[in-house]
Amino acid sequence: MNSENLLEIEDLHVSVDGRGILHGLNLTLKPGETHVIFGPNGSGKTTLLMSIMGFPRYKVTQGRILFKGQDVTALPVDGRARLGIGISFQRPPVVRGVKTHDMVAACFRDKRPYEQKGAEVTQLAERANLLGFLERDINHGFSGGEIKRSEMLQLLAQNPDLALLDEPESGVDLENIALIGQLINELLDETHPACQQAHSGLIITHTGHILDYVNARTGYVLCAGMIMCEGDPRDILNSIKEKGYQECVACLKK
Repeated sequence: MNSENLLEIEDLHVSVDGRGILHGLNLTLKPGETHVIFGPNGSGKTTLLMSIMGFPRYKVTQGRILFKGQDVTALPVDGRARLGIGISFQRPPVVRGVKTHDMVAACFRDKRPYEQKGAEVTQLAERANLLGFLERDINHGFSGGEIKRSEMLQLLAQNPDLALLDEPESGVDLENIALIGQLINELLDETHPACQQAHSGLIITHTGHILDYVNARTGYVLCAGMIMCEGDPRDILNSIKEKGYQECVACLKK
């Protein structure tokens, strides 16, 4: 384990419902870095994020995941969240009977009493343009953009050292993409000089629109559960736009 790495994934094999999805994946992420993952549908992108977060349906059959120098491969989701890993889902569920305000308050990693968090919840909701949604059930009747902003609101409250973002621009109009991009920048310290950035991000994107707002250092193409390409995210995106994923699939067949 390199002590300079925030996240280190070594020879990761993952199966879902008995079917192998990831096959020997390796990836490292340093504090303050943001990396982007591209790939066709069904290539294992979401499986990778879910495995890092520790959801039990995603079974690690080989390899390990290290975070802040600690092997978290067998650690449950709540333990990883307390260590500083957070996730924004591509399709978050509707949670009836739980108010958005209560969920955001529960996301703070400190142990302050609930009543002491109200002002900060309100401040964060104002930044996410969700003040009018705090007393509504989580995601119930929310538009696509409102759901994504709600996810970002919860992450801002958690303030994780590593943010896993699964297609933050999916189903979102241009106005909402701009706000979501701004919130991601706040979350990842992008408004600070590079030497002061301590939060890291791992972002899945299909369209690449989020690159207009987030300064990503490294991009990957994930195909058939393996990383096939690594490089500058914009160069990779331009290649995908021009040629699709055919070249990556061709590499896989060699």
